[in-house]
Amino acid sequence: MSHGTHRYVVSINVAAARVIEIGGRRVASAIGKRPVDAPVAVHALGLDGDEQADLTVHGGLAKAVYAYPVEHYPVWRTLRAQARVALWDEPLPPGAFGENLTLAGLLEADAFVGDRLRFEGGVELAVSEPRHPCAKFDAAMGFRHASKMMAQSGQCGFYLQVVVPGTLEAGERFVVRPGERAVSIAELFRARVRPGRY
Repeated sequence: MSHGTHRYVVSINVAAARVIEIGGRRVASAIGKRPVDAPVAVHALGLDGDEQADLTVHGGLAKAVYAYPVEHYPVWRTLRAQARVALWDEPLPPGAFGENLTLAGLLEADAFVGDRLRFEGGVELAVSEPRHPCAKFDAAMGFRHASKMMAQSGQCGFYLQVVVPGTLEAGERFVVRPGERAVSIAELFRARVRPGRY
């Protein structure tokens, strides 16, 4: 299936929180998401079987679900190979960015705050805000400047609020029901990322 205008769920990914070491510090993280083969229940606060360790960055009603475009995966595969933390042909598994939904067909420039993603099974999610990279993202990617690369590229993905709960599964198509279209995720991300922060 070509990605063109087809919008669909490539993978649904969840993880329990666990302690990881970052820069000599032990911190709780649930960034290591793994694909789920079966349908997954979607509630107001996220997906069944998923945990969020730091609710300031992922979780709560407005940031219940994190989505990441599958179209960005080849770029990160190349960046990881250049950083010598992976082989050139080493695939990145779905969920590698800590995302709950790996999506095809919707990039940050085309996702506007307030847009609603309506899935075939009836689940409806509203685009809320961009993700901001942190040290946990560097650890997940395996190299120190991953956050900086995300900040520069704008390949941040986006958080979604659950409007209509239900059940989701990989392969489901979705349509975008436009909201006010006042600001896109790409524009909001650029506005919020401070130069020199990363």
